[in-house]
Amino acid sequence: MDLETRRHTEMLLQLAVLFCCSYGAIGKDSCDGPLVSSLPQSSFRSSSQLSNSHGPGFAKVNRRDGAGGWAPVESNKYQWLEVDLGERTEITAVATQGRYGSSDWVSSFLLMFSDTGRNWKQYRQEDSIGAFTGNSNADSVVQFKLQQPVFARFLRLLPLDWNPNGRIGLRLEAYGCPYKSDVASFDGSGCLLYRFSPNPTPIRTAKDSISLKFKTLQNSGTLIHTEGQHDRSLTLELHKGTLLLHLRKGKSASPGPESHTVVSLGSLLDDLHWHHVAIERVSGHVNFTVDKSTQQIQVPAELSPFEINEISFGGVQCHGTQMVLSRRNFHGCLENLLWNEVNVNDLAKQRQKVSITGNVTFTCAEPVSVPVTFAGAQSFLQLPGAALQQRDAGGGGVALVAVGVAISLQFRTWNRAGLLLTFDLQQQVGSLWLYLSETRVRLQIHKAGRILLDVVTGFGLNDGQWHSVDLTARRGRLTITVDKEESSTAHASPSFPVVSGNNLFFGGCPDSKNNQECRNPFNVFQGCMRHIRVDNNAVDLIKVQQMLIGNYSDLQIDMCGIIDRCSPSHCEHGGRCTQSWSTFHCNCSNTGYSGATCHSSVYEQSCEVYKHKGNTTGLYYIDVDGSGLIKPQLIYCNMTDKTWMVIQHNNTELTKLKASSGINQHLAYFNYSADVEQLGAIITQAEHCEQEVFYHCRKSRLLNTPDGSPFTWWVGRTDEPQTYWGGAVPGSQQCGCGLQGNCIDSDHYCNCDADRKEWAADSGLLIHKENLPVRWVVVGDIQRPESEAAYRVSPLRCHGDKNFWNAAFFNKETSYLHFPTFHGELSADISFLFKTTASSGVFLENLGIKDFIRVELSCGTASRMKGFLGCIRSLQLNGRTLDLEERAKITPGVSPGCPGHCSSYGHLCQNQARCVERYNGFSCDCGLSAYAGPFCQREVSAYFKPGTSVQYTFKEPYELTRNTSTQSQSSSIYSDLTLRGENVSFSFRTTQSPALLLYICSYYREYLAVLLNRNGYLDVKYKLQNSRDAEVFRTSIRNLANGQLHRVSIRRISETVSVQIDQHRREDFNLTSDTEFNAIKSVVLGKVQESGELDPEIARLNSLGFSGCLSVVQFNSITPLKAALLYPNTSPVIVTGPLAESTCGSSSPANTYPAETTHPLSDHSGTVGTGEPIVNAIKSDSALIGGVIAVVIFVILSALAVMVRFLYRRKETFHSQEPKSIKPEADSPEYPFHSEPTSQNVLSENQKEYFI
Repeated sequence: MDLETRRHTEMLLQLAVLFCCSYGAIGKDSCDGPLVSSLPQSSFRSSSQLSNSHGPGFAKVNRRDGAGGWAPVESNKYQWLEVDLGERTEITAVATQGRYGSSDWVSSFLLMFSDTGRNWKQYRQEDSIGAFTGNSNADSVVQFKLQQPVFARFLRLLPLDWNPNGRIGLRLEAYGCPYKSDVASFDGSGCLLYRFSPNPTPIRTAKDSISLKFKTLQNSGTLIHTEGQHDRSLTLELHKGTLLLHLRKGKSASPGPESHTVVSLGSLLDDLHWHHVAIERVSGHVNFTVDKSTQQIQVPAELSPFEINEISFGGVQCHGTQMVLSRRNFHGCLENLLWNEVNVNDLAKQRQKVSITGNVTFTCAEPVSVPVTFAGAQSFLQLPGAALQQRDAGGGGVALVAVGVAISLQFRTWNRAGLLLTFDLQQQVGSLWLYLSETRVRLQIHKAGRILLDVVTGFGLNDGQWHSVDLTARRGRLTITVDKEESSTAHASPSFPVVSGNNLFFGGCPDSKNNQECRNPFNVFQGCMRHIRVDNNAVDLIKVQQMLIGNYSDLQIDMCGIIDRCSPSHCEHGGRCTQSWSTFHCNCSNTGYSGATCHSSVYEQSCEVYKHKGNTTGLYYIDVDGSGLIKPQLIYCNMTDKTWMVIQHNNTELTKLKASSGINQHLAYFNYSADVEQLGAIITQAEHCEQEVFYHCRKSRLLNTPDGSPFTWWVGRTDEPQTYWGGAVPGSQQCGCGLQGNCIDSDHYCNCDADRKEWAADSGLLIHKENLPVRWVVVGDIQRPESEAAYRVSPLRCHGDKNFWNAAFFNKETSYLHFPTFHGELSADISFLFKTTASSGVFLENLGIKDFIRVELSCGTASRMKGFLGCIRSLQLNGRTLDLEERAKITPGVSPGCPGHCSSYGHLCQNQARCVERYNGFSCDCGLSAYAGPFCQREVSAYFKPGTSVQYTFKEPYELTRNTSTQSQSSSIYSDLTLRGENVSFSFRTTQSPALLLYICSYYREYLAVLLNRNGYLDVKYKLQNSRDAEVFRTSIRNLANGQLHRVSIRRISETVSVQIDQHRREDFNLTSDTEFNAIKSVVLGKVQESGELDPEIARLNSLGFSGCLSVVQFNSITPLKAALLYPNTSPVIVTGPLAESTCGSSSPANTYPAETTHPLSDHSGTVGTGEPIVNAIKSDSALIGGVIAVVIFVILSALAVMVRFLYRRKETFHSQEPKSIKPEADSPEYPFHSEPTSQNVLSENQKEYFI
């Protein structure tokens, strides 16, 4: 070999070594090698084959052997192709291809897997979709990477759809790698005990982990049990197909909740398939995993630290103790049993550190059990009826006869009802039905529509567990037994023979109109059956599948396809999950959430939102994060100009402290009505929060000490000591007076730090949100004999909602805001408000790997503008608000905020209020309304006593103070106080009649009086012309002095006067005198103090005064009662006598939360001046009222002759004032005082704000 050849050879060897090393490094972690291409033809099986050249052994991807792939005899849904990989293998992907050179391919299929070639299990993807999309032609290879790898020996593919112009044709490949399996088999009596070391000292570690796989047919048994110091134990128990993880302290049969924690995970785990379990303990919590579900458990302090001595697998007897918790040992197989990465099965084989009790083997025995799944409405199983037995027929002959019925089966289902079995009885006795009804087993025998026998037993049989039913009928006695239990056994003694006919039908009946042998008046059965026995002979369901016996339709034989849709539960927020075979339902009662999965909160996220729905002050449930994990909380909302959320705690009263020997500090904890997580979310969301703190002291210093350390401090939600007091800034070690420089001792920064014997105080607001709320306070300087102190921490108060007003304005079509993709695989909610002038545009688009969510406005035309123009506000994804304003600040074409809130919420401003725009909201201006409150909907009311008077005075006209010879000149000066119409409205409540309610007079002795006559009728009295007598308009509504609240509306336009009381029909009258009300002087409520020029009749009523309630009084745009009660110092109002605001004018509460009280007439809250309560004012003034009444009677008798003549003269006028109907007119433009409606503009549709 020459030098050059040797050099090339060495280089090739080096490359080969390098390639091998690289392949080894790569292949060590990869698991995607082909598994099928190298298998012999004997590893393939199928339901059938079209010919020898179409056999399953030719079904290898990219091979052209035989006819180019597998094809069955018939193309239907009962065909399948199976591959035996030779041993359990990790399978990560599958690929399919059509039959070469043909029009045969499979377009969709199911993938099944098994360890034994029996008891198949369907592979389901993450979203529970079981079907795979196959090929669209015969040549291309379609590969699917499995989301979760499969560990199995056998694969089976079931075609669902195929080329409609061809037939089923298939070639197959699977990808994966070898799988190492160490198994141990337990027969229900044995167990393994793993001791860590001979040293009795237990092992304490910061992290422990246990992982294993198990399979079993028994639904209960103990898999793992550990014991440690102080009787602490951990137990993993299978109970009714669900794994329970117990953390316990002590061995009591009924430990308290503080010493016993139990968590459940998984369901239907007794299906004889492998299930993965992992338990990992890290410090104070445990991660518990079953298959793909993980739950984190916080370990209580009573159960930590956990020091382990030994672990047993398969039972607890290995410890020499029998706990009440463990009912039975485990019966099944455990695979790859690892404790902190130590292979326990391997140690057990070598008898190292592991002792074996009972029968434990290291191979996994596979019991034979063939289930069958009834999946649809057409599913049924037909089997031959009762076997015939030889009987002596007499005369030496032998007859074959049926002697009874003996049928048993096991089933599992989620449905409450369904047919289990039906057959006709011999000798035309009738038909027998065995079925589930309301979760119980019921047997009925019918004949000609008449029930001959009805038997019921069992209960709760729709729990997904296996239940057995045994039906026997022999010699006139019929017995039904459920689950082999005596308590679930029912007997009957029919008077006729119960012998089955030729055929038995399970689950349903054939879909045939001519079928008279099987009729099902009940629901079909949906679930699984197994262990079917007829006349004590087991039915071979594999032969049924091969059509060797019986008949069937729409069955899945050799598998149980039941799935638990409630494990893990998709019901959120504590919703209770129930299910049937095909669906599940979430019961959201008492959760505070709604929707299909209890995802959407039924409560609002802040008081601000409640306010903008029109609610008033009261208690409301607040769900700060909407559909998030934080629970709703009952919180007090104070709806003022600012909307305050008030969160109470357990100690809002002043707490006094005195010096105590041996006590150097006082520690006070504050437990809030909301938990820490809720408080944090509320504070973060609010625009402003505050909490007032008070410290009263006598020889008790607050913050400053000689060495600089504070005597008193407080701790907020950051769990850090805070050394500043109310009114100061964090870290300053000052009080409010120190920051303002007005402490009583200039050498100190707190009043209490002066350490004086006189009482002093430091108080102020804590407003820095990052430190709030105050969770506990430590008071230190109380140990000296003369020390005294008192403290108080007020409730936490927050206002504003940054999320609610968070908005962005898009002014360019190409502008957009980018946020990270949000996850909504199982549930998602999107909400926002928008307004736009555009007819189309995309609001939001969320892109995933395969799927996307897009919310857009569409105008319905083919051409749409994709960019959005307009405002988007309060955009929330799964309860989390996106900060649009912050992103908008740095994004071209987008600006923060969104103007025009009155177009959305202006309707909340009621009773002639005006909506005022703000940057982050709006407010209601109640200046033109007789109402008050944030939405101008609170009645302003007061209770009047006989001596109470409210007089609203207009400015005296200038010309009346001069000597003027021409009426035209004076008229030109005070014509602005001349009215050609009025709007008067008010509410009243009284038991007094007669009574003067309201009096409006002018400088020309003209007046308008509203009064109740002695019969309780309402009279409206106008005098607008000195030369004529007053005109009286009497309404037809009687008995208005009945103590009830009545609403009065009086409207005059020129000579037309309209009066409406409550909801009664409006009554119209006509003035016959002058129509101008000249030079208005004053509006008087209650008693008129300047009574010298009063009409005699008015004077008599005025002498009585008014006792009762007046509310929301308005004269055009003037609100005299509101001015007197709310603005007495800035309004031209004179109040005489006791007057205080009351709720007597409320007929009903504004909302259901703060129930307001309707006050009786004698209930008053006090006077304007003193605030002192007045008790029973009507009763105390009874003597005065009696005297006044006597005087009035004398005057009336004395003036009787005058009154007769007066009435005679008024007869014509009174007769002309009958109510008549007139057309309504608009407000007169000649009013000097306008009753303005809400002053928001009329909006077009595209200016409104909409909620999605």
